Amino acid sequence: MNQNRYWWILPLVAVLLTGCASLSASSQAQDAGRLVIYSGRSESLVAPIIEQFSQASGVKVEVRYGKTAELAATLLEEGKNSPADVFYAQDPGGLGAVANAGLLAALPEDTLAKVESRFRSSQGLWVGISGRARVVVYNTQRLKAEDLPDDLFGFTDPRWKGKIGWAPTNASFQAMVTAMRKEWREEKTKAWLDGIVANQPVVFEGNMPIVAAVGSGEIEVGFVNHYYLYRFLKEQGEAFPARNHFMNNGGPDSLVMVSGIGRLASGKNEENALKFINFLLSPVAQQYFAGQTYEYPLVAGVQTMADLPPLESLNASDLTAEQLADLEGTLNLLRASGVLP
Repeated sequence: MNQNRYWWILPLVAVLLTGCASLSASSQAQDAGRLVIYSGRSESLVAPIIEQFSQASGVKVEVRYGKTAELAATLLEEGKNSPADVFYAQDPGGLGAVANAGLLAALPEDTLAKVESRFRSSQGLWVGISGRARVVVYNTQRLKAEDLPDDLFGFTDPRWKGKIGWAPTNASFQAMVTAMRKEWREEKTKAWLDGIVANQPVVFEGNMPIVAAVGSGEIEVGFVNHYYLYRFLKEQGEAFPARNHFMNNGGPDSLVMVSGIGRLASGKNEENALKFINFLLSPVAQQYFAGQTYEYPLVAGVQTMADLPPLESLNASDLTAEQLADLEGTLNLLRASGVLP
């Protein structure tokens, strides 16, 4: 990892973590300690900002990376014996499962108040950190935006047979299906799943390979989060033949999801856990998500990248993050439809 790339964050992080312009010897001693993070967010996305927190605070951070659903299952199995201090999830589904099991501790009100109520637990058990919009990424050499259906149900048309990419094991995809279940209800959602399966979609492990496959022409469209495309555009330039289509129809296919974080009630490092959560909600970290991972910051006043539609301009689904926490029901439906084994 190129640590020098993030040199500019360090002095600002130090200020945020101590509340003053420099770290005194006594505050360094106070900052020293340990923090264990279970991260459902990929290492490539969040390792740099976690490392900057560790360097500036003196806290020794240990991170276990994995898929959100798998880590949630691990936490449920470990229970109060888990070594984790915080659970940093890709979506609310895993957080909801852990919260419903009584494993998360309530967060301070001043921490929760940093984001809108729709982006946090109504019980104060977890808080959103950054937002991701669901989009259809399409190949610009094969299609124009007007060639795409008005909603995702349109992709059940046989015209799309063999041309779709999806990642059913991906937590964000599963959150989208949860949104469908909440707004479309079970019957219509199952009909959509059955229709897409009938169109023989190409199955991928995650969003990045879907965008790559769209760009190469292997498939014409894919169901992904918005920010992956910008990583390709940065590396390959504007000639990369793929673009995002924001549905903007107010339905589950216009979903804005949050990644979120909660503190384990059994965690042994409460002070460092809260310090880390507040750091992720600081302007410095929020600007990292906006400028380096191309996500939507959830704290007011932080600018997004220039060519990303403002969050307030999206006609997004009005489902709250907490309504997307029913992961178990979604997994059951995906299995019943044969999408998952």
